[in-house]
Amino acid sequence: MNKFLDLNINDEIVKALDKQWIKNPTKIQNSAIPKILEGLDVIGESETGSGKTLAYLIPLIQSVDFEKRENQFIVLTPTHELALQVNKVIETIKENSALNLSSAVIIGNVNIKRQVEKLKEKPQFVIGSPGRILELIKLKKISAHTVKTIVIDECDRLLDENNYDTIKSVVKTTLKQRQLLMFSATVTEEVIEKGKELMREPIIIKEKTESTVNENIQHFYMVCDRRDKVLLLRKLMAGLKPKKAIAFINKTDEIEILSSKLKFHGLKADGIHGSFVKNERKKVMEDFKSGKINLLVASDIAARGLDIEGITHVFNIDIPEDPRDYLHRSGRTGRVNKKGVAISIVTEREIHIIKGIENKFSININYVELYYGKLMQGEYTPNSNPVVKINKNKDKEPTFKENYKSDKKNYRKPGAKEIEGTTEHKYVKNKTDKNKDSNNNDSKIYEGRKVNFNSSSSSKSSTPKSTSNAFNKEERKSHSDFKKVNGPKKNTHKK
Repeated sequence: MNKFLDLNINDEIVKALDKQWIKNPTKIQNSAIPKILEGLDVIGESETGSGKTLAYLIPLIQSVDFEKRENQFIVLTPTHELALQVNKVIETIKENSALNLSSAVIIGNVNIKRQVEKLKEKPQFVIGSPGRILELIKLKKISAHTVKTIVIDECDRLLDENNYDTIKSVVKTTLKQRQLLMFSATVTEEVIEKGKELMREPIIIKEKTESTVNENIQHFYMVCDRRDKVLLLRKLMAGLKPKKAIAFINKTDEIEILSSKLKFHGLKADGIHGSFVKNERKKVMEDFKSGKINLLVASDIAARGLDIEGITHVFNIDIPEDPRDYLHRSGRTGRVNKKGVAISIVTEREIHIIKGIENKFSININYVELYYGKLMQGEYTPNSNPVVKINKNKDKEPTFKENYKSDKKNYRKPGAKEIEGTTEHKYVKNKTDKNKDSNNNDSKIYEGRKVNFNSSSSSKSSTPKSTSNAFNKEERKSHSDFKKVNGPKKNTHKK
C-alpha cells in the first residue's frame, strides 16, 4: 500500500507516484508535506537526494485551483538545470495522472519574447531564475498578485549577498498572505535569520542522518602538483573507468579550457557553465544522461540540484571555496541508496582544507594513490612524491614525457641497440652507423694518400673544380659576345 495516502494526498497524485515506484515518503517529505498543506511557512533542510523537490511539489500540486486560469506558484532556482528538473517532475506527474497541470520555465539568456508568449497561457507554475522572473513581473507578464506560494530552492545559494536583494524584490511583489517555502541541503543560522525577515513565523524542519554526508559515499583525496591535476584526472578516468562522473572546478571561465584538454586526449568529456545558451546546455546534459559523454566538467552553480541517475564518481579538481559546497558536490553521487566515490585532487598546501572539511562534517576523507588502476589507501608524508601507476598489462601508449626521456637516454649511448616501437631512436641509430661508416672510409682514404701527400698538394690547381671554373668563364664570355652582336630583342610587330 502506498503510504502517501496517510498524508491525505490526492488519489491522482498517489497514482502518478505509484507509476514511478515511489510508494513511501522520505523523512523530509513526511515532515514537510503536512505543514505545507496547512499553509505555514517552512524552512526545510535535508541531505541531497532525499526528495526535497517532491516535498514541496506534492502539497503545491494538491493546492492547485484548476478552475482559475492564473499564475499560482513561483519556484525560484539558482540554475537553469534545476529549473528544468523541477519542471520535468511536474510534467511527469501530469503524464501519469488526469491532472491538468501547466508550467513554464523562465530563465535568463533566452529570448524573452518566447517566454512572454508562453506566459500568455497563464501557467499555474512559473519556475526559473529570480532575475528574469522579476523582470517579467515588472513588465506585468507574470501576475504576482495571484501567486499563493513562493518556493526558494537551494535557499543557501539564493539568499547570499549576490542574490538576496533580487529575492526580496520578488517576494515584495506578492501579497502579504502568500506562503513562503525554503529548502536546501545546508541551512545555516544566517540563512534562517534572512528567511525570518521575509517569512511569517516559519517552521524549521531539519531531517538529517547522524552523518551529514550520505553514508553510501566514500571520500578520498590525492596529492600532486597543480600542473599535474589534469594528468591525474586522465589517469583516474583510465584506471577507474567510471560510468558517469562530474569534475568540479571553481572558475567558470576555465570549464571550456579543461573540457577541451580532456577531449584532445580522447576522453568523452564536455562542460556546462553559465554563459552557455539554453540549447547548448540542453545538448550537453542530454549527451551526459544518454552516456554519449561520461565526464561532465562543471562549477558549483551550474551543477546545483542536478539529479542524474548513474553518477558513480565526483572529482574535485579545485577545492570548493565554501565547505558546504563539498556536500553538494559529493551529493551528486550515491543517490537512491547506491554507492558513490568522491575524490579530491589537492596540492600539499590544500591538504589542511580537506582536513578542515573532514572535521567540520565528521567524515573520513582518506589519502589514496592510484596503483595499477586501483585506489590504494595509505598515509601521506609531506614533501614526498606520490606514486601514480597505470596497469602495465593493458595496451596503452606511453606519454610524451616517457617517450622523450627514453629517447634522450638512448641517444646518449652511441652503441645502443634498437628499441622496438621508438621511431626517433631508429633515426639516431642509423645516423650513428652512418657516421661510423664515413669515419672508417675517411681513415682509409687518408692512409692511402699519406705517402703521396706532397705530390697531391702540388697538383691542386688541376682539380676538377678549377676545370669547372674555367668552363664557366668561357660560357659567360660567349654569352656576352652573343648579346653584343645581336643586341636586345626588337619588337617586329607592325603597327
